Amino acid sequence: MSDSLNAQSISRAVILGAGTMGNGIAQVCAQAGIEVVLFDINDDAVATGLANIKRMLAKAVEKGKASPEDVAATMSRLSTSTDLIASCAGAQLVVEAIPEKLELKQSVMAQIESAVADDCLIASNTSSLSITKISAGMNHPQRFLGMHFFNPVPLMALLEVVVGEQTDAANCDLAVELSKRLGKEPIVVQDAPGFASSRLGVCIGLEAMRMVEDGVASAADIDKAMELGYRHPMGPLRLTDLVGLDVRLGIAEYLCEKLGDRFAPPQILRDMVAAGKLGKKSGEGFYKW
Repeated sequence: MSDSLNAQSISRAVILGAGTMGNGIAQVCAQAGIEVVLFDINDDAVATGLANIKRMLAKAVEKGKASPEDVAATMSRLSTSTDLIASCAGAQLVVEAIPEKLELKQSVMAQIESAVADDCLIASNTSSLSITKISAGMNHPQRFLGMHFFNPVPLMALLEVVVGEQTDAANCDLAVELSKRLGKEPIVVQDAPGFASSRLGVCIGLEAMRMVEDGVASAADIDKAMELGYRHPMGPLRLTDLVGLDVRLGIAEYLCEKLGDRFAPPQILRDMVAAGKLGKKSGEGFYKW
């Protein structure tokens, strides 16, 4: 990390992936005064991402949490691109929020590293994949780490800063301070399977699915038990619908491989994914949307 780069001096960021997580990360960066380029592979994807940001900002105005002037200022800092290399020019921060596929992430890291300055902070929003493995082919893995945001990004306070085996301590400190600038409460965790939040959250979610499978209670009542009994803001099954059942399945399979059968995906999850019931994005999961 260069001596000149600090959390307050970051003025240009690139977010790779305009999906649910990517557009949320782009929004909070723009709200924090950072010029943001939101990248995805086609025009439809970036248009959808930008539309979601506008919708979230409109809701903030309705609830009195933002003014129309705030919205205008935020939107003025946002631009979109479908050119990966061009979008990274001049970036001081790159956050990757593309699909949870190790080889894909490694390929993208290799492409962007040559397009940014040596002191550019590069982060992955991965919820479970190894930061160390993602950075395996990088020339400067010391400036790479995890910044795991939570859905919906503009509303959720937690941000996991995940330290890989070669992550420089100064870059970890930079990510922590940047998290605070973005209005988040950071925690620092080591590069262990599932980190802290995914490991705990997936464990609860999978057990909730087994309870539905066994007929213990309805999805709504299981969720209500966690919301009212444990003060969770959202039940594990509704959260699974928002995250995507296919995403949860992929994470569970990875954790099962690394940590054992306690993370084995229940059959109901496999069956629902096979049937195309992926949660909110498909219109049906454990709930109808």
